[in-house]
Amino acid sequence: MAEAEAPIMIERIAAGGDGVGRLDDGRAVFVPRTAPGDRVTLTDLRVHRRFARARLLHVIEPAPERIEPRCPHYVADDCGGCQLQHLDAAAQRGARARIAGDALRRIARLDVSDPVVEPAPSDWEYRTRLTLHADAGARHIGLHPYGRPDRVFELEWCHIAAAPLNRLWHAVRPARRLLPRGLTQLVLRLDRSGARHLIVRAPPAPAWGDGPRLHAAIRAAGAEATVWWEPEGGAARAVAGAGEAFPATVFEQVHPAMGDRARAFAVGELGALAGRAVWDLYAGIGETTVALARERAVVESVESDPRAVALAERDGPPARRLAARVEDALRELRRPDLVITNPPRTGMDERVTRALVERAPERIVYVSCDPATLARDLIRLAPRYRLAAVRAFDLFPQTAHVESVARLERA
Repeated sequence: MAEAEAPIMIERIAAGGDGVGRLDDGRAVFVPRTAPGDRVTLTDLRVHRRFARARLLHVIEPAPERIEPRCPHYVADDCGGCQLQHLDAAAQRGARARIAGDALRRIARLDVSDPVVEPAPSDWEYRTRLTLHADAGARHIGLHPYGRPDRVFELEWCHIAAAPLNRLWHAVRPARRLLPRGLTQLVLRLDRSGARHLIVRAPPAPAWGDGPRLHAAIRAAGAEATVWWEPEGGAARAVAGAGEAFPATVFEQVHPAMGDRARAFAVGELGALAGRAVWDLYAGIGETTVALARERAVVESVESDPRAVALAERDGPPARRLAARVEDALRELRRPDLVITNPPRTGMDERVTRALVERAPERIVYVSCDPATLARDLIRLAPRYRLAAVRAFDLFPQTAHVESVARLERA
């Protein structure tokens, strides 16, 4: 492994969570698990034309913000689930604010400051969904090391996952012989009522019939969960422990308390809603539609997952709900006064941004889980729309991910 000839100083945290320093030749070098102000030596140096990547060899002088990570997996297994456990909470929030601000300045070419970051009530045990991967033969079930999606280490305890999910995992581990051959993933989920769900993913053949036995083993270990079977290419179905049907595979924020806070802020940024025609795009299970209807808006929502739409129809207020991809549903929607959009990490399809420019609602509130795609979409929406305000929310402590809410005004 190549090593840098001299120590370097880490200057900042980049998108993705790597620290950034400079080599002697001026090239930026990206180094995971480093903090701004660290003086470090490097190993596994890989030099590219315009930048370099390396791994941390030794911290010669630690930054004041550097702390001992709480999770043993972060160091011993180089867990890729978190990127910033080696920074204190204030430094993490500062890094996430700069990641968001840098994207707006560098990609969208906007003259803006780093957004304010609303902190989470707790930096630990907040995730209500935990996806575990299995290697060949399910010899190990757990998470991937950083930058190694081809490998899996055995999980003991995830410190950012809610405690009930960790207890469920500890009940499942001794019964792993009951899991199907070819297991690829286990998804542990905690729903809003506090009920737990275990989603078992594997090839459709051979058929898996041990769901009831696994459920019994989990219960005998002191836990309780509905067991779901989701064969590749098929729909999930409850095979044991189900009470009222719950679509456990539909998307929901993994940090509900902060998701609720971001949603409430986003709805508030729309302004007066009574009698206004509002699009709720990428609507999920309809929580934003509920908030809009409560303010007497006339809502049309679009969501591609029919299970999520069915749940919204069952539990939500009256609204026009379309089960379709947003880019395919646009022609069926009437012209909006206001729009709230919450796209996936990939951002909005270019057909969607084009339609927003053509329909020209007064205001767009964009809920983003990736500052880079937010910045790209702001370019597509300009010059019709200008960025009026942006705020970030700490939905993902210990990681480099940041949720932001941007208010766009028609120019």
